[in-house]
Amino acid sequence: MKRILAIALAAVMTLSLAACGAKKEEAPAASAPAASAPAATEKVEVNMIAAQYGTQTADWWADFVAKFNAANENINLVVDVVSWNDIYTVVNTRIANNEAPDLLNIDVFADYQADGLLLPAEEWVSEETYAKFYEAFLDQSVVDGTVWAVPDLASARALYYNVDILNEVGVSVPTTWDELMDVAQKIYDFYGGEVYPWGVDMTTDEGQACFAYYIWNNGGDFTDAEGNWTLNSPENVEAIKFIINMVNAGLTNSDPANETRYDNQDMFGAGKVAMMIGPNSIPTYCSVGGYDVNYAVASIPVNGDNTSVSAGVMDRIMCFDNDYTEAELAAVTAVVDAFYDDEPYSEWVLMEDFLPATSAGGEAMAAANPESAAWIEIVGSAKFYPTAKAEWADVKQGVIDVLQQALLGGDVQTLLDDLQAEIAG
Repeated sequence: MKRILAIALAAVMTLSLAACGAKKEEAPAASAPAASAPAATEKVEVNMIAAQYGTQTADWWADFVAKFNAANENINLVVDVVSWNDIYTVVNTRIANNEAPDLLNIDVFADYQADGLLLPAEEWVSEETYAKFYEAFLDQSVVDGTVWAVPDLASARALYYNVDILNEVGVSVPTTWDELMDVAQKIYDFYGGEVYPWGVDMTTDEGQACFAYYIWNNGGDFTDAEGNWTLNSPENVEAIKFIINMVNAGLTNSDPANETRYDNQDMFGAGKVAMMIGPNSIPTYCSVGGYDVNYAVASIPVNGDNTSVSAGVMDRIMCFDNDYTEAELAAVTAVVDAFYDDEPYSEWVLMEDFLPATSAGGEAMAAANPESAAWIEIVGSAKFYPTAKAEWADVKQGVIDVLQQALLGGDVQTLLDDLQAEIAG
């Protein structure tokens, strides 16, 4: 099993859904109502691994666990919160040792499904909870007509720009790559290199998102309409050459191989990065970080007359097939029902500042922040990574490697040809 034996994959984002947790001082209390506890004479333990989105994640889960266990005397819920940098290694090691968690919150799922490790969602998600999800999000976890994971949360990406910087330089918001190169050069010249015109993350944290931004906005994609991998298409090669050329021209942050999106967000908030592609959570990130930046949002620039594409990133919750008894499976369902109960789930997405995957969460976010309604529409029409394909985990790491090798002078065409052969060969 390729996934089980994989060496640690480096963590993502996107939007995802890859991860952008807002930094706040105190986490709101999680509400975990009593669920339909299993009819068991002994306590049933449910073990979960959850991704750490931000500084509040662990505290929120700890509070949720305490309230859930107090309300469900026959269940002992244990949640291990693991950083994105370590979660793939932790999960793969536990699977290899026959210690798979019951529930897992992560981005990828298809490789686990392909190895026969997961239960279909209909076996562990109640009808009431299942009905809450946006159908477009459920569609991202379908293999052979079956939903194997349910959406945790999502994010969408757009162009953020510093209004004051662009006004001071006397340039307009770029809509095409030609305009982007021109505007970036003028910003660089005006500030003598003291302000980075364009923020880029080619790190192991979210390099696959960078790859997607440029190929999608050049008419390229990871796959064709039939689902065949097209990693070395002419459009993809051209797109990656473009962003590598921007880096080599000194028009981006100085170290995109190591400076993550969070580093770029800090520099954007401090007025050191003029423009960057980022998620809907950047305003909260900047506000909580104490940054007072005059920003605005626009569509991601495209090459020529291509249509601008937003990147959607979605994470999931899945259930491993651990030969459950009836009581054990009922306990898993109880945990899932409690998490997606309207009040705690709304608190969760509002705290993490992602886009919700349920209608109730969407209503709560729109009420708390009317501007978020537009983002919910954006993510509904965004492109998503092809995470339903079992090879996605390898592709994700592969395109990050391509970017990092290209930064070191590697030939983009050769690198993508090699990756295409490895994945599709």
